[in-house]
Amino acid sequence: MIIETLAVGPLQANCHIIGDEETKKALVVDPGDEPKKILSALRKHGLEVDRIVCTHGHFDHVGAAGEIKKAAGGILMLHESELGIYSAAAEMAAFWGYKFGEPVQPDSYLAEGDQLNIGRLTFNVLHTPGHSPGGICLYGEGIILAGDTLFAGSVGRTDFPGGSMHMLKASFRKLMDLPGSLVVLSGHGPSTTIGEERTDNMFAHEFLD
Repeated sequence: MIIETLAVGPLQANCHIIGDEETKKALVVDPGDEPKKILSALRKHGLEVDRIVCTHGHFDHVGAAGEIKKAAGGILMLHESELGIYSAAAEMAAFWGYKFGEPVQPDSYLAEGDQLNIGRLTFNVLHTPGHSPGGICLYGEGIILAGDTLFAGSVGRTDFPGGSMHMLKASFRKLMDLPGSLVVLSGHGPSTTIGEERTDNMFAHEFLD
């Protein structure tokens, strides 16, 4: 399995490229900015985009989705509950002083329990609201793509529109029930594991009691 993580844009959001070495099919997760950088990485590995998944709709995770889709193809997907935030991403970016084109309409929606098959790779969808109402994680093949639900040592903030600390606690518990060996690829910052976060995350004591 090919895994490449690119920190893109002014907020250094992680865009994760996951590729099947045999079929050369690729999953692009959270293409937030710098489409040329993402496309260059895809070419370097000789990958063909199969799916583009946004773990949530904040501008730093979706800003290049339309350009990647236009240049490389692929099916653009997110959770339906996130459509309002996704559709307002350009407006949110402008509020923060950034600019990008209007996002393209998603091709389809993901929901709890769905499976994505990328070549020979399989990923399961978890609905993990809290940071945003339609936040999702993808897990399989020994990794979990956690978006802004879970970070190394922390969790996503809940003070944006649609955020909920109550929901985030429930989502955190759901993730902590997964195998401890799962490598966590977050929306910002370094990788970690579920096992490490059970013991080292600053919110674990509060959220798991």
